[in-house]
Amino acid sequence: MKSTELRESTTVKALERGLTVLRLLSKSDSASLSTLSLQLGLPASTVYRLLSTLQKLDFVSFDDVTQEWSIGLEAFTVGSSFLNRANLVEASRRVMRNLMIETGETSNLAILAENGYVTFLTQVETSHPIRAFHLPGTRSLAHASGIGKALLAEFSRERARHLLQQTGLPSFTPKTLTMPEKLFDDLDLAYRRGWSLDDEECHVGMRCIAAAIHDSAGEAIAGVSISGPTARLPDDALAQLGQSVRLAAREISGAIGGTRGGTRGGTRGGPATDRADR
Repeated sequence: MKSTELRESTTVKALERGLTVLRLLSKSDSASLSTLSLQLGLPASTVYRLLSTLQKLDFVSFDDVTQEWSIGLEAFTVGSSFLNRANLVEASRRVMRNLMIETGETSNLAILAENGYVTFLTQVETSHPIRAFHLPGTRSLAHASGIGKALLAEFSRERARHLLQQTGLPSFTPKTLTMPEKLFDDLDLAYRRGWSLDDEECHVGMRCIAAAIHDSAGEAIAGVSISGPTARLPDDALAQLGQSVRLAAREISGAIGGTRGGTRGGTRGGPATDRADR
């Protein structure tokens, strides 16, 4: 085995062992080093190194009095992110269904990851034979996505640039915004009116109208949208449809205790003028 392969194998094994330690600790209030060593079937010295690494990252904590280890705050934080996402989907479904009925178009829910990709969480489909379709887990690039642009519009310019740099601005159709200045102008417009538009920028003949969902801190954490053929989303209907999507996003935000912050990026981005300097 080559040295690089050996290192990769060792790294994966160490990660597996570390996660097994967390799983064991999650089943009890606390445990001693000797107990964990016996349960894992590993030398105490190996288990101690795993625990020390996890402690450094706040995934476990050590009680000097009892000499026992327990789950740390960071493990709770990471685990809670799954619950937050599950709660978001649950809180969104009724609103998305109503939005689909009101507009006649497919409603989507998605998030934007730090790698610059939009990931779809759930969808309420229209009965129209021609419709947009996104399986949960489907990904798209933020700059050519209605939800992606709705979220980028809420972020500070610095964060938006960072996300866009992860993927670049590839062209998918003649209408894809591949020039940064034009894209940021579009994001400014989306922020001012409260909804974004994917105008055939990802797929020819398809439009998407989206708005951001906010948490209790005013942070934009997800987006809701409607998508369908351009013929069913004509220019003269965009403003009214955009208002419907914006109100749906506000309703979902309210359902999870959120509200739109007064400035872009909340505590991360500073005032709106942070993004206006060109």
